[in-house]
Amino acid sequence: MDVEQPASSEPRAPRPGLDRDALLHPGFLAAAGIPQLKIVETTGSTNADLLRAVTTEPKEWADLAVLTAEHQTAARGRLDRHWESPARSAISVSIVLRPVNAQGLPVPTQSYSWLSLLGALALRETLLETANLPAEIKWPNDVLVRGKKIAGILAQMGPLGDGSVPAVILGTGLNVTLEQDELPVPTATSLLLEGASITDRTVLLQNYLSRFAALYRSFCNADGDPTAGLAGGSSLHKRVEAVMVTLGREVKAHLPGDHELVGHASRLDEYGSLLVVDHGGHEHVVTAGDVVHLRATESGYA
Repeated sequence: MDVEQPASSEPRAPRPGLDRDALLHPGFLAAAGIPQLKIVETTGSTNADLLRAVTTEPKEWADLAVLTAEHQTAARGRLDRHWESPARSAISVSIVLRPVNAQGLPVPTQSYSWLSLLGALALRETLLETANLPAEIKWPNDVLVRGKKIAGILAQMGPLGDGSVPAVILGTGLNVTLEQDELPVPTATSLLLEGASITDRTVLLQNYLSRFAALYRSFCNADGDPTAGLAGGSSLHKRVEAVMVTLGREVKAHLPGDHELVGHASRLDEYGSLLVVDHGGHEHVVTAGDVVHLRATESGYA
């Protein structure tokens, strides 16, 4: 999902659009706690749109407000990468987050680093329980199925300074019905290609939003503490570590400033950063950058 979508040589039948009536149904919105859900046909980036919206119209975009597009033409990932998927082949959705606890007090901003992992966890559960796919999380914010990337998640901080709770825009891109020749890179995949039990984007989006909202509210009510019990179960920290395929692997971390670190990915710290032990036994905290999973022959141990 890191390069521009190549043109297909074979015409395809139009893909079905999202079911607007189902997504905008008051019962669904109320149950999920979504104050507003807007559907657009085409846009450059739902994240960019919401970043502008929370700047110019902050009162119009409350916590858990949602924007989704049938077609994104300039989606952005980490390290400013761009890609485009065919219209109606993916889920492209962004959520406004203004984290406060049950008393209305702001969640500490140091907890914001867990929000993309919270999204990845909710999406992983959606794929597992709704589509019957063995999804896993790759640090810091990718969702994989059988080792291939099926989704990416990007959290971006909104503007500060107006006295309100700082907004975070959480964007999610999920490949749903892309065919093999439509994939942007060989290491990507889609629900269709993986034999998912369902490829209905409306059902998948509703399930994802509902699961995310429940986990998010529980996380906020725990004051953003990743070690606290979450939604009647184990903590966010434990849940993410349990399904993160990066841990226990030999990895190469591409760090800011063109630096590289090769070592053993051991665990996550209290901020969701990746701890990597190099071949000299020194532990490093990786807070940003690309991580590549290495085979044994690439790790330096073979």
